[in-house]
Amino acid sequence: MTRSDKKEQQIFTLIAEVGRSNNDGLPKNCSGAALICYSSGIDEAEAVRETINILKVSKMSPLSVTGYGTVEERVDEGHEISENEYELMKKAKNENSVVIAEITPLFEH
Repeated sequence: MTRSDKKEQQIFTLIAEVGRSNNDGLPKNCSGAALICYSSGIDEAEAVRETINILKVSKMSPLSVTGYGTVEERVDEGHEISENEYELMKKAKNENSVVIAEITPLFEH
């Protein structure tokens, strides 16, 4: 494979839902959490796999991951993207990593 044949890493916006596990760092009385993640990958499938791996290493229990596409796809769909989001996406790309941008604990009523 020549250098020009390699696909460039892209950043994908993902929402990961996690359940509870020991030492996951979530509030004591929550049932899980929703996480907004920016993950690098050649395609969305790779970004999802990387996100799941990072969550497992972080002692979290991933239940599902939903992809919202690349920044270009989100803009095309009319999503408003803040400067802060762009900065976090840039960080994920520069570090070839997963950035967890927001954690929202979920509580059962």
